[in-house]
Amino acid sequence: MAPLLAASSRRWAPAASLIVVNICHRFVEETDWDYSEFAAYDLGQAVAHLTIQAHSMGLACRQFAAFDRDAVRELLQVPPHWQVMTMTAVGRPAPHAEAGTRSRKPDVTRTR
Repeated sequence: MAPLLAASSRRWAPAASLIVVNICHRFVEETDWDYSEFAAYDLGQAVAHLTIQAHSMGLACRQFAAFDRDAVRELLQVPPHWQVMTMTAVGRPAPHAEAGTRSRKPDVTRTR
């Protein structure tokens, strides 16, 4: 899957424990009729709840769309009436730099 990610995602996404491909049931099979006008909304809600559940378990999620959707569709043999939308990387949070190792530039605002 990594070669299908954009360079910006390829730097960090393969280190995740799990990559979820988020797809929605977009059309009635073999038609151009909307399956549900709320399909994308419903998918967003599902991914949001996945994120909340993961967080409650001490995991982190990062949603992204920087990948080749058509290639993912082909690789996973997603039927045409379903639409590949986004991906979610799930895993342990990356360790943060220890407090105090970052510094800010001095405030250069002018007073009159």
